[in-house]
Amino acid sequence: MIDHTSAAVTDLEKAKPLYTAMLAPLGYKLMMDLPEYGAAGYGTGDRADFWLGKVDATGGVHVAFAADSAEMVQAFYDAGIAAGGKDNGAPGYRTEYSAGYYGAFIHDFDGNNIEAVWRDPSK
Repeated sequence: MIDHTSAAVTDLEKAKPLYTAMLAPLGYKLMMDLPEYGAAGYGTGDRADFWLGKVDATGGVHVAFAADSAEMVQAFYDAGIAAGGKDNGAPGYRTEYSAGYYGAFIHDFDGNNIEAVWRDPSK
């Protein structure tokens, strides 16, 4: 079981508004902001489980956040694009992954591939 994960970013102050906007529709909020450590933590409960960490160069991380509906995936995508993220796959079914796989993909400013996915039980 995974306790927490992180994505590397080269400009933490630029990345925080993007992540704050696109993760909000999924129920995530900025819980810890630690600029002295080059880190910011997001979560949905009582602790942060997704972190941004400032580095000199990134390796291109992929993180998929669970969504509760297609509308939530759309809201994630719309917020990410509005906050400056780049389209890496508009909301839609990806039946090549599995029958009910409904996802959207955003590249952040460092090329990290951030996804929201809903697994449609009707498919």
